Amino acid sequence: MAAAPPGIPTGVHFDGLPMVGTFFFDGKPVGGNSTYCTGSVVRSQGKNLVLTAGHCANGLLDASHRIFVPQYHQGRSAANQPAGIFPVAAIYRDPRYPRNETTKSYLSDLDFSFVTLTPNDRGSAENLTGALTFTPTPTYENNVRVVGYPSSNSVNPKHQAITCDVPTSRLYPFRQMKMECGGYYGGVSGSPWIKDYDAKTRTGQVIGNVGGYNGGGNDAEAHWVSYSPIYGKDAQDLYNDANNGVDPSAVKRPNPYQAPTDGPVLPGSGETWKHAKQISAGNFSGTGHSDLLVIWTDGEVTLYPGDGNGGFRPERQLLAPNAGWKPVATITAGDFTGSNQFDLMVRWDDGRMTLHGDVGSNGLGAGVEMAPPGSIWSHATQIAAGRFNAATYVTDLMVRWSDGELSLFTNVGAGTLGQEYKLKDPNSTWKEATLLTSGQFSGNQKWDLMVRWDSGALNNYVGTTTGGLGSEQPIHGPNKTWTHSVIMTTGQFTSDGLTNDLMIRWTDGETTLYQDTRMNSLGTERMISPPA
Repeated sequence: MAAAPPGIPTGVHFDGLPMVGTFFFDGKPVGGNSTYCTGSVVRSQGKNLVLTAGHCANGLLDASHRIFVPQYHQGRSAANQPAGIFPVAAIYRDPRYPRNETTKSYLSDLDFSFVTLTPNDRGSAENLTGALTFTPTPTYENNVRVVGYPSSNSVNPKHQAITCDVPTSRLYPFRQMKMECGGYYGGVSGSPWIKDYDAKTRTGQVIGNVGGYNGGGNDAEAHWVSYSPIYGKDAQDLYNDANNGVDPSAVKRPNPYQAPTDGPVLPGSGETWKHAKQISAGNFSGTGHSDLLVIWTDGEVTLYPGDGNGGFRPERQLLAPNAGWKPVATITAGDFTGSNQFDLMVRWDDGRMTLHGDVGSNGLGAGVEMAPPGSIWSHATQIAAGRFNAATYVTDLMVRWSDGELSLFTNVGAGTLGQEYKLKDPNSTWKEATLLTSGQFSGNQKWDLMVRWDSGALNNYVGTTTGGLGSEQPIHGPNKTWTHSVIMTTGQFTSDGLTNDLMIRWTDGETTLYQDTRMNSLGTERMISPPA
């Protein structure tokens, strides 16, 4: 009940939105002193579907009489509520979600549910209230309106709706969003997180709901901290079941730890992918789109051929676990041999550089030595292949040195590192360029340089050439979540013909694909490996 810390906004009580309401069940009549959770009418074929939290569905499942009241007003009779009242007919929850509403495991990522309503004597709910559009969550960072019904008698005796316009961030390490706004006491579970609400048309996109870890709040139960699960394929599948009227008892799901279903799936859990020491994307198979090459901490090297549609075919082992490939420091992939198949450039801990040509056809082999052990290349902190100067093949190599110097090597080939162009003298700023990658983020034939800084900021440098860095295009500023990104690569995993699909491996093993990333914005976020 303590006040929110300075700088955190407080929600405003208001008359409510037509499609957002609250539930009552078994002995909690309209006009009484207890509301139960919050829900929102979402577009559906039957015009009778309401979104709420998974743990709210748990309570409704145990009730024998249950109703939903859109834009609830305390003290009014059922007949005088703005749209009347609607009996709850069926309840859809993911069967993997536990019956414990305060779960703190990764299963809290499934804290969403849908209920269908029976029309009242005025008609179907959606026809009377309007509806939000259920929408896959575009990213962890959004600007949303969160509307709910706090049930606390002491701070909300009239049980009015509360609203707050607020930015979201990631609740690390879960697949959940976080927002900070005061006044969101018990009862707001299930509250919609709305983008682009239009009061005239009674429309908007719902991209989240209060729920998730600990039932949607932190361990201290602070009223100014609320969470929401991310809507990915699991949420979409549940919506489809409810929208199509599938028997709720027939809803089946795989074990999410073994088979997460949000986006293209790589084998293994986040616990496995924590051991992905280096990752690089490239057209290793000569198919015209990218594959994923992974070097593991035990020296194993595997290749995951891309299917060209954002997914991956079965794993191909290039090397079994071995001591020889454990000392890899960093890698990048390019077509340095000009064969239309990508090659792997490896910088080893001892300063040696090797080039392994046509990996998809030839495997790794001994490679061609580009620099001997003890060379200056031991100071090459980050390397990234790209097409900054070359007209056809990916034969340029960007290097960030340990002293902050930035160099571009052009015409790199087997046995030659080509010509060096200094883009930045040694400096303290570029020492903080933690991760580098390159791609066609601006859609041009020539590639751009992407940099993740020590602060978590992400910048794109468009039009980088031998003459210097291109124009800086910020994608986002300092960001605590992005300080947990440990590997960054870019590939052409989809069918748009551009190398602009940004892949991130996070500290918890989650691996994320930002499909069709642009010059100054991240693309559609897709999880390809779940967090540990």
